Amino acid sequence: MARGFAGWGNDLYTGRRSYQVVPKIRVWLLVAAGVVVVCGLLLFKPGLTLGMEFVGGTEFRVTGTTSAEQQPAIDTVHEVLGADAAPKITSLAAGGVRVQTVRLTTDQTVELRERLAETYQVAVENVSNQMVSASWGTDVSGKAIRGSIIFLALVAVAMVGYFRNWAMAVAAITALLHDLIVTVGVYAAVGFEVTPATLIGFLTVLGYSMYDTVVVFDKVRENTHGVTDQTQYTYGEAANLAVNQTMVRSINTSVVAVLPVAAILFIGWAMLGPSSLQDISLALFIGMLAGTYSSIFLATPLEVALRMKEPKLAAHTALVKQKRAAAVAAGQSDGTGLAALSGLGAVRAGEHQGREAQPRRKPRSGR
Repeated sequence: MARGFAGWGNDLYTGRRSYQVVPKIRVWLLVAAGVVVVCGLLLFKPGLTLGMEFVGGTEFRVTGTTSAEQQPAIDTVHEVLGADAAPKITSLAAGGVRVQTVRLTTDQTVELRERLAETYQVAVENVSNQMVSASWGTDVSGKAIRGSIIFLALVAVAMVGYFRNWAMAVAAITALLHDLIVTVGVYAAVGFEVTPATLIGFLTVLGYSMYDTVVVFDKVRENTHGVTDQTQYTYGEAANLAVNQTMVRSINTSVVAVLPVAAILFIGWAMLGPSSLQDISLALFIGMLAGTYSSIFLATPLEVALRMKEPKLAAHTALVKQKRAAAVAAGQSDGTGLAALSGLGAVRAGEHQGREAQPRRKPRSGR
């Protein structure tokens, strides 16, 4: 199976096998737009479930016991605060529970603390409590939003400066926004609480998505360098080859990154119960999958669509198609241009192997 996967990847890199990703830009845009709309609606209904750090309240932690059962804590809260109370109970990995309620008075806090200690048969000192103000969460979320805006602005500047291509900057930011909206939308649908760890996960998703997109764009730049100096293939075809060449790498990187996150999310949930690790792992799990999709099927096709509006590239594409049609009429070509792309892929593969085969210079020993 490994040889088959390696052979598949080699065929994609050399151009002997090709998936028409870039030409199907309308399909990918429709899929992305549909998913973004659905995820956007999920932000309104059911909406995000904000944690206590954002809405404020009182938190109790019961430790020193091996019991992590949640029902006794729920019953205790109802006895003290009434049946209308809606506490959020979380089992702790090392035993015990975390109880979150609305903000309580001093008397209610003392009574509930003593009752929880009695319920779980621990000393009162083993039940800690703290009050959290909603203004703290507001400050954290405000900083996260400002950080995201600054990040996107720096991404745009870096993309234009590095690639000298405005279309790549627009496509990269569009892919980043797609990944962020999808991640937040799924988070709202699942109903996990939004905590500071969740915000960290959202910001990490932006970095991961950016990294994957830059790798693909770097190959696009390599393949399309001097593309208007020849008439065998178009800019879009060379970019499509770049997507195929980086597809295996993107899949491998995503699998390696997603597996440990999935272990934390699913195995950790089953064995340890809900914890702050689930907050960040769900955001990373969804964001990594969305980032892989956008870097392959969204970023490059969108970049090509934007570049095709440039007169020089549009004229070159028309010229290539015109000469290809003439060659087909003369029986000299099949009209696909696959032979030329395969040659380009073989050249790039040879260059890559040449760089890998170069011996490393040994550092000179100091005297």
